[in-house]
Amino acid sequence: MANKTIKVALAGAGAFGIKHLDGIKNIDGVEVVSLVGRRLEPTKEIADKYGIKHVSTELADSLALKEVDAVILCTPTQMHAAQAIDCMKAGKHVQVEIPLADSLADAQAVVDLQKKTGLTAMCGHTRRFNPSHQWVRKKIEAGEFNIQQMDVQTYFFRRTNMNALGQPRSWTDHLLWHHAAHTVDLFAYQARSPIVKANAVQGPIHPALGIAMDMSIQLKAANGAICTLSLSFNNDGPLGTFFRYIGDTGTYIARYDDLVNGKEEKIDVSKVDVSMNGIELQDREFFAAIQEGREPNSSVAQVLPCYQVLHDLDRQLAG
Repeated sequence: MANKTIKVALAGAGAFGIKHLDGIKNIDGVEVVSLVGRRLEPTKEIADKYGIKHVSTELADSLALKEVDAVILCTPTQMHAAQAIDCMKAGKHVQVEIPLADSLADAQAVVDLQKKTGLTAMCGHTRRFNPSHQWVRKKIEAGEFNIQQMDVQTYFFRRTNMNALGQPRSWTDHLLWHHAAHTVDLFAYQARSPIVKANAVQGPIHPALGIAMDMSIQLKAANGAICTLSLSFNNDGPLGTFFRYIGDTGTYIARYDDLVNGKEEKIDVSKVDVSMNGIELQDREFFAAIQEGREPNSSVAQVLPCYQVLHDLDRQLAG
């Protein structure tokens, strides 16, 4: 694949699928040749905008195309594991958006098939790639900063089932299996130490959506670092996820691709990588791993411990 254009199918033409399409436009040697969406006409409109010739409402149609080398899945959470397995069974490399699955058994099944096929299989744990978190990671790897505590807030105002574009969703989002997955994985990754203790409590279950709208999680890594994560769909204020790194030599606050110190003084992260777009950087890693025949950062095997922790927390909450 070293000198060959990678032909990509993208499934899920919603808010996050469009973010990937915008990122891929900046990557040489990659072409999106097929777009899959739930409704044909809106999907055709997006395909026309991005010059994508093949459009379908069925992933199987894209997998049947011999020219397709790789698939990016931006579909509802409940489909991720089964579709990732379908992609690999069809001989396609696959990147599945976070979360890899909404159960440990399904996540393990994806990892097992990847090991069997040897295909590139990656999960979109975007925080590993945001320039802000990469900057902190480089300080940690250089021995200049060690995490003592992470304090993380993941806040949305989502009392109805809407996506990031304000459009009705066909599926229900989940604070634990989706949004907590970002922080659980990032904490272990940045602490460079496995999580050995995890606790969770949740608020009332929403009568219509059937999910908890508020949640609090505590984590401890083997090296002693701790993390406190607060999540809410009820927050009527600034939206998104905000990470406060409290360490032995400084404090840093990451807001997506931006970073400030504890005094809110801006840190220049523009030279950390070739782009300031975490989604684009995530996609670049996926395609580079395919071309170079190596394991990508955020491979399905690397992120599996995150889903073990989520599984344990899910059992706590259910109990």
